[in-house]
Amino acid sequence: MEKILVFAGTIEGRKIAEFLNDNGISACVCVATEYGESLLPKGEHLHISHERLTEEEMEALIDGEGFTLVVDATHPYAAVVTENIKTACSAKNVTYLRLLRESENWESEDVVCVDSVQEAAAYLSGTTGNILATTGSKELKSYTVIPGFEERVYARVLSLPEVVKSCAELGFTGKHLICMQGPFSLEMNTAMLQQYDIRYMVTKETGKNGGFPEKVEAAKRAGATLVVIGRPIKEEGLSFTACKKVLAEKLDIYLHQQISLVGIGPGSREGQTVEARQCFEEANLIIGAKRMTESVAKPGQPVFAAYKPEVIRDYIAEHPEYEKIAVALSGDVGFYSGARKLIEVLGEDVRIVPGISSMVAFLARLKLPWEDVVPFSMHGKPANLIGHIRKNPKVYAILGTADGVSKLCEKLVFYGMGDVRVFVGENLSYPNERILKGKAEDFTELVTDPLCVVYIENDRAFEHIVTHGMSDELFLRDKVPMTKEEVRTASVSKLHLQKNSVIYDVGAGTGSVSIEMALAATDGHVYAIEKKDTAVELLYRNKQHFGTDNLTIVEGLAPGAMEDLPVPTHAFIGGSSGNLDEIVGLLLQKNPHVRIVINAITLETVQEALDVMKKYPVKDTEIVSMSVARSKSVGNYHMMMGQNPVYIFSFEGAE
Repeated sequence: MEKILVFAGTIEGRKIAEFLNDNGISACVCVATEYGESLLPKGEHLHISHERLTEEEMEALIDGEGFTLVVDATHPYAAVVTENIKTACSAKNVTYLRLLRESENWESEDVVCVDSVQEAAAYLSGTTGNILATTGSKELKSYTVIPGFEERVYARVLSLPEVVKSCAELGFTGKHLICMQGPFSLEMNTAMLQQYDIRYMVTKETGKNGGFPEKVEAAKRAGATLVVIGRPIKEEGLSFTACKKVLAEKLDIYLHQQISLVGIGPGSREGQTVEARQCFEEANLIIGAKRMTESVAKPGQPVFAAYKPEVIRDYIAEHPEYEKIAVALSGDVGFYSGARKLIEVLGEDVRIVPGISSMVAFLARLKLPWEDVVPFSMHGKPANLIGHIRKNPKVYAILGTADGVSKLCEKLVFYGMGDVRVFVGENLSYPNERILKGKAEDFTELVTDPLCVVYIENDRAFEHIVTHGMSDELFLRDKVPMTKEEVRTASVSKLHLQKNSVIYDVGAGTGSVSIEMALAATDGHVYAIEKKDTAVELLYRNKQHFGTDNLTIVEGLAPGAMEDLPVPTHAFIGGSSGNLDEIVGLLLQKNPHVRIVINAITLETVQEALDVMKKYPVKDTEIVSMSVARSKSVGNYHMMMGQNPVYIFSFEGAE
């Protein structure tokens, strides 16, 4: 069993001590002062000492107590102490772990880099303006060489009586002596710089746990120059999380990970819920797409840019040292987000933190209710948005591309809906938010940011007939044969379509059956296969006339024209050109469970249909003979005129 000695002169050291105590691991924790001891967690498994030790005393302590592992979590600037600890561990042949504060990528033209406080004071002597010194009370004497330091320098030090006394003896008193315990938030640093009109802020490169990133950002916001004293030596060591991982492996500690899926709202910090904000602040790892992590992570907070569920799962599994993990998801986790797939790969033991969806935020901007709005997402997946706008008076959609609005509005104009009202929301909640209102015809050339949504109102949607069985007169037909209304109604009913069906219409003719099926399967797709040029032309005209954007016209002869099409769930065969056997064979090859309906007028086609039902493995077979007569006015009388009888065959693949 390992015996642990921790030198804990930093926040990280205190956290390591707390980590060991919480997991029932006994450890001796050494700090240099009584004040340092007062900051340590009080635990039954911790023995704490505040005695300063020489290298020889460290060796004696290690030897006398039989320590086998030493964690050096002293301050990055305590170079002499670190060297003594390393030497003592080497002499006594014990495992040495150096816990380093992670350095930040902070160097820029607005930062002055120096090697010591003395060099910083020399540089500041040639400047004007107020100075905030955050390098500690022990270094304050170096600032007294600055001309007029009593009025220019504001010293931020610990709130201890002996510290206040020593600072006063140097000439730092009154408002020029700020006694506070850090680290400080970005807001606190910024307010302090602005309050005292600070032009120069002097700090050591203390890493993220020492509040260094907050100082860098605060200086930028306040327009102050940052004077940074670089670390005295370049060290190799472990980050806090990596050190914790090593200790967990050596001490057989199970690291429980709390994973939260958090909705960030429209995007800005102001649009986040209090619960979401707290979750991000407490997390020691934030995961998400780069845009989202940048909007929620604090300076220096560990992030991993990823959005694929499997990549996120694997990274979490490889890094058990992160105990609180927040996965940032746009909008609300239950509204077209990646939460569903993440739950599948991460398991049910995840915390769900809802956010404000983009639809709710956008409709609120428009001062409109959303309970009767039909929502869709075009982000990364196809959807028959035109079909839904045609059927629903109020539609909301997430587009996700810069040309999403223009392409949608071009289609609306093409399908005769150029006058529908369109509301465009771009970069919702961000400073460059833009909201546009107009008709579809106004936005056919609009380019937006990919972060774009639309809300569409179509008053004519109330006129849409919800059942199939459209009148023959509604179709453009010329001289091309067409499946008549009554037969069409019965045939489509026999298909048992679902809203997301993938359907072939073989021998589509004018497209009357194709149109009926496309309107019924709004979230599906119809492939109309036709060999005759005149019929193909009519298909295109009827597609535009009825606004069936989920209809694709395939020119060619079946079965050859079907080979490269997506796998069908249903097929209607109105014309086969003598290839019925091959057509049915290919359909069953593509999908052994496909549902097929065949219309036959000639007795030869009836025989072919009977033959394929016997040849192939099918079930739920049914044959309906249908004779229809329609009235015709002859003077004052109505005569019934018979139409050709039709045989309707229906069955499903049985494999």
